Amino acid sequence: MSRRTGRTGRAAPARETPRPTVSVCRGCCCGTSKVPDVDHAGQLVALRRALDGVATVRAVECLDACEQANVVVVQPSAEGRRSGGRPVWLGLVNDPDALADIVGWAAAGGPGLADPPEILGLYTFRPSRRVQRELDQD
Repeated sequence: MSRRTGRTGRAAPARETPRPTVSVCRGCCCGTSKVPDVDHAGQLVALRRALDGVATVRAVECLDACEQANVVVVQPSAEGRRSGGRPVWLGLVNDPDALADIVGWAAAGGPGLADPPEILGLYTFRPSRRVQRELDQD
């Protein structure tokens, strides 16, 4: 993808993400009746409402980590990435308390800028390198 140049002939600066991104899997298993007793639509609405103006929340297709459904990935802002933050994959996010912890962490700045609540360590997992690469390309 090329960048436009202005009158000065210099390339326009790359767009930076000023806030963290919370990607919520809504593919073949996450967000479906395969994970019972979870209000999947309500979960996404609650995240969007709680993080409005603080983080970008997006629903994404299958992240290919179905055994961890529901999957949420918290990606750092540009500043967070410069500070060493990397995407954090969270699995089995099926209760409101986990969602509240994710909201609090993202609102505080997310990866690279704020430490996650310790309890989120129980939800953290590492996906395959192929899956990680695909998310980083979005």
